[in-house]
Amino acid sequence: MSQTLQRVLVTGGGGYLGSQLVARLAALPDGQRPEVIVSHDLREPAQRLPHVKYAAFDIRSPELAATIAQHRINVVVHLAAIMPSGKAQTRDFEYDVDVNGTRNLLQACVQHGVQRIVVSSSGAAYGYHADNAPWLTEDMPVRGNEIFAYSHHKRLVEEMLADYRKNHPELEQVVLRIGTILGATVHNQITDMFEKPRLLAIRGSDSPFVFIWDQDVVGIILRAIGDGPAGIYNVAGDGALTIDQIAHKLGKKTRPLPSWLLRSALSILKPLGLTQYGPEQLDFLRYRPVLLNTKLKTVFGYTPTYTSEQVLDLYRRARQQQSQKAA
Repeated sequence: MSQTLQRVLVTGGGGYLGSQLVARLAALPDGQRPEVIVSHDLREPAQRLPHVKYAAFDIRSPELAATIAQHRINVVVHLAAIMPSGKAQTRDFEYDVDVNGTRNLLQACVQHGVQRIVVSSSGAAYGYHADNAPWLTEDMPVRGNEIFAYSHHKRLVEEMLADYRKNHPELEQVVLRIGTILGATVHNQITDMFEKPRLLAIRGSDSPFVFIWDQDVVGIILRAIGDGPAGIYNVAGDGALTIDQIAHKLGKKTRPLPSWLLRSALSILKPLGLTQYGPEQLDFLRYRPVLLNTKLKTVFGYTPTYTSEQVLDLYRRARQQQSQKAA
């Protein structure tokens, strides 16, 4: 697809990744910038960028199909999702947005002739299982745990995408199974855990993490919008770090607890509002999906700028600089 003919819609364009992607697209020089850039989100943006059109409505709304038709969109980047945050929101609501919202989008894409969709999935789609392979590859099954809403919904979305690949091959798909994203200003449940004086660890588990720098994710999506080959790709830096290695790099110690004690404590504390983590988070820490990025490098043609270890170092330095400025 010619770069000058691209007409791009970004769902979740006001989010952490979406806003960075939209800004990068808008900053491209004439001749490289897509002909149309539409940033979709639930609310109007606080600031508007030149070369960007904005659309504010629910991802489940019929307005989505109307917007795709109005702007003759031929590339969609789907970033809109309910991220795990520990905030009070019902499982049904999360399902409705994540799964039914994606279904609404896919139906609109097929109805109005969109040529390519780029989807931000997650390593969580593989699930958190004791029998996970030491390194997960894209040909392995997605088994997102039903007890963990985010993981399960990513699995359901990927199963839906597989159906669309079979029944609607005219809609090209780039599915990105993304590892733990770190950046200078990222804030999520995992960074909350890293900010604790001591890092929670499960006795007998290495709890390995793979990291990817946020700017690498944006770069990968930009390539997917352009001439990156369709397919499913793990998105992570080279290598992995155990929870003990992460603690050491952050200048902290771990607090190892037996799994039975941690599960019991979280079962009591979560309903009381004394922690954002529930007992389902136990396997989230114990059986981390470790993503192998070989296909990303050899087939998709993108080598992440930073390894997992270097990403953690960048994150640590950024946090130190922020603390110094605040002092």
